[in-house]
Amino acid sequence: MKTFYKAGRLSMIYEKGALRYISTGRNELIRMIYPAVRDRNWETVIPRIVEEKIDRSNDTFTVKIRCLYENDRIKFDAEYIIEGHNDNTLILVMNGEALETFEKNRIGFCVLHPIEPYAGQNCLIEHTDGTIEQSIFPEDISPHQVFRDIKSMKWVNKGITCQLQFEGDIFETEDQRNWTDNSYKTYSTPLSLPHPVTIEKGTRIYQKVVFSASGVTETFAAKDDIIHIELVPEEAYTFPSIGICRSSSGRELTLKEIKMLRAAGFSHYRTDIHLFSPDWPVAADLSLNESIELGWPLEVALFFTGDIKQQASTFAEWLESRNPDIARILLFHRDKPATPDDMAKEVITILRKKNPDIRIATGTNANFAQLNRNRPGDTGNDYITYSIHPQEHASDDTTLIENLKGQEYSVRSAKNFAGRKGVVVSPVTLKKRFNPGISFIELPWEGEGVPPQIDLRQMTLFGACWTAGSLKYLCEADVDSITYFEAVGERGIMQGEKEPEWPEFFPSTKGLIFPVFHLFRYVLLHNDYNILKSISSDPLCADCFSMASDGEAKLVMVNYTDSEQNVKLEGLSGMFRMRSLNQTTLKEAVSDCRWTGIKDEKIYNSEKIITLQPYSLNFIEGWLKG
Repeated sequence: MKTFYKAGRLSMIYEKGALRYISTGRNELIRMIYPAVRDRNWETVIPRIVEEKIDRSNDTFTVKIRCLYENDRIKFDAEYIIEGHNDNTLILVMNGEALETFEKNRIGFCVLHPIEPYAGQNCLIEHTDGTIEQSIFPEDISPHQVFRDIKSMKWVNKGITCQLQFEGDIFETEDQRNWTDNSYKTYSTPLSLPHPVTIEKGTRIYQKVVFSASGVTETFAAKDDIIHIELVPEEAYTFPSIGICRSSSGRELTLKEIKMLRAAGFSHYRTDIHLFSPDWPVAADLSLNESIELGWPLEVALFFTGDIKQQASTFAEWLESRNPDIARILLFHRDKPATPDDMAKEVITILRKKNPDIRIATGTNANFAQLNRNRPGDTGNDYITYSIHPQEHASDDTTLIENLKGQEYSVRSAKNFAGRKGVVVSPVTLKKRFNPGISFIELPWEGEGVPPQIDLRQMTLFGACWTAGSLKYLCEADVDSITYFEAVGERGIMQGEKEPEWPEFFPSTKGLIFPVFHLFRYVLLHNDYNILKSISSDPLCADCFSMASDGEAKLVMVNYTDSEQNVKLEGLSGMFRMRSLNQTTLKEAVSDCRWTGIKDEKIYNSEKIITLQPYSLNFIEGWLKG
């Protein structure tokens, strides 16, 4: 159970040097204040806590913590003092020292502002020269910095005047929804200044952040014992195309793997083709053969560089000779953050001469940020496209769940500048596939140990729960197509017929079926249904992905936490059935690709409270209220 700290009438959670959910009553004022160290490649350095001392009272606290940030490029020692005072004030101070000479892109405090209470609201910015500017938190995702040159900032949240004051560096604010984080972030140092910056050994770095809230009348509000989830049939959306990626290992699927994957019922099969590589036709033919065996059309991501016209013509000849079933083609340039319009026009013209009906997307192989900052023109494309991963800035479970809503914001913002064109999200992965600061394609892993693209949570119930949340928010944003993960392997939906390469880190076994497989199989079995909007009173703990057809509802209700959650489902009538994929039923599910859980099915009255097991997916079938 999380422990709440208090500073006067403010409540918050302290966790490993960070303050989360700074609130009054149920009114969230700040999502998080935390220190960050990022190296020259924008990789976040995870600290090792060396010392930690905490003193608390009913309405004050002091935390003293020392952290060591160390990897093969950085060695930095920092001491933090975090104080909560009974006048609704928080003071955070950093004193750090470089233990070796290194290059950094960022060192210092970051403040996250939640999107929901602030989008469209005014904010008063005091600049470092003392001038005052009236500004606004943006509703659509801002491609560039929201506020610049900040000494202090002031805003009002439901009658509460909030103020942040900064010392030790110049701060600015960006819209983190560009990376599908569900927050605005105020940080230092401004990106307009040259970076990376060399920090000499012995350099000391000081920062101070003060947050204060005035006009506070509410006191601490305990969490409700019951989470309410409401179905909203009035808001319904068309079921999108949902596909899977070919394994990045390049190995050919076995017949047994193909038979198992068919049971999942995906709509398409993504393959990446590097047209600048002389052996691309081999990869293309392997992908085509697998797609035919699977019965799923190809989503082909084409990567160009060099002689664009020649590469496009050669691929068009391959299309004509093979006559593959193509769901769509995604056009990318190997070395550009987003598809250049002139390249797109040239390639689309060549491909459409061979197949006038082929559907084509342009955009980025990277994050929404690259799309938002390099918006495609009208080149004859049918869609715009970008990829999603939830770990650009942090990797803990709580942050991954917090940021699910950011996926919906990205689709809605994309639609605002896409015009009549569709939106394709391809792919969605747990870890980022590459660093856009270095490359716009995934490069072969040449390091020692586990590749950074692999996340243990891929094979867990938590990973499946997170995926259900991703489906919910992308589908409720009315996206046209989504591609997830990979077919087999440590980045897949099942291990497949090859033993895991790093079993000590990723303790899978040959033939193991991951929980996310069963999520997709259930959802895609009902791809002729409509998507229904649902609203949770506590979406960080439990939420629901909802489908319906002619009054019949199929739901996937998830518990994101490690404890039981009591839920009241509002919107069904009479009785409903529920099957649960949880720690108890997992043993059977991981060995049966056609697992349904029917033998453990339970019947519930729609007026009753449901208890969801920790980290569980709960498949519910019933009827909507008339």
